Amino acid sequence: MSTGKKLVRSSDKILGGVCAGIAEYFDWDPTVVRIVYTLLTFCTAFSGIIVYIILWIVMPSKP
Repeated sequence: MSTGKKLVRSSDKILGGVCAGIAEYFDWDPTVVRIVYTLLTFCTAFSGIIVYIILWIVMPSKP
């Protein structure tokens, strides 16, 4: 069963559109996703930067 949603990078971007794309997919506020991502990155010795770069490469752009 397909809902028609696809995880893509958003055009509402600050850097790569990854956080905004995740927020659009789950119908969340992009600012909240960015704040949570930043806090998690600081709490995990900046390993979130690697995850962000990987998602930036893997997630397709919005058509």
